[in-house]
Amino acid sequence: MVGNPGPNPPVDGGGEERPAWDNKLQYLLSCVGFAVGLGNLWRFPYLCQTYGGGAFLIPYVIALAFEGIPLFHIELALGQRLRRGSVGVWMAISPYLGGVGLGCFTVSFLVSLYYNTVLAWVLWYLLNSFQHPLPWSSCPPDLNRTGLVQECQDSSPVSYFWYRRTLNVSADIRDSGPVQWRLLLCLVLSWGVVYLCVIRGVKTTGKVRPPAPEGSCPCPWKAGLLSP
Repeated sequence: MVGNPGPNPPVDGGGEERPAWDNKLQYLLSCVGFAVGLGNLWRFPYLCQTYGGGAFLIPYVIALAFEGIPLFHIELALGQRLRRGSVGVWMAISPYLGGVGLGCFTVSFLVSLYYNTVLAWVLWYLLNSFQHPLPWSSCPPDLNRTGLVQECQDSSPVSYFWYRRTLNVSADIRDSGPVQWRLLLCLVLSWGVVYLCVIRGVKTTGKVRPPAPEGSCPCPWKAGLLSP
């Protein structure tokens, strides 16, 4: 739940002073960052391409207008009025609705696990992008240095780097394989960045919020309209 900044320090229902945003711009940009994220650049264009291109935007806009935006405003309004977390807001409305807040917390927790895994992959690719030539631009030589890796030649350099060099997938789903320490370190680094962003609540969240969400807003619409 997000609280709107005001002239006076916000106080919750128990009389305890709560932290607030430094200004309305931080609040506005944080709301945009909450609503627009990595999926707009990554997931949305894929869904548009899969389900009809520009035609997909018609049911999407209808669902957004009659379901997404109203629920978003309800969540903001509850946070501004009651100034509590997800569980506290619904408990304040009715003790029987505490499970709704717990469900919201669980969903946020699972989504954070999912997206931080994606960020770990992004960091891994970012670190490898400083190499020349790029490791996914061509097949690597085999152990004997007499040719190229056959597995890479049978697929492609991009697929080989993703499935073998990055994920190192096993041949059988029942074999989990060893721990990929390079990805584990990237995952720890991504969680460390998240920790630094929220270490002081809204005081740090409002200052480190990246400008990427706003810049990505037009991208899904362009991708949907230009897709065949």
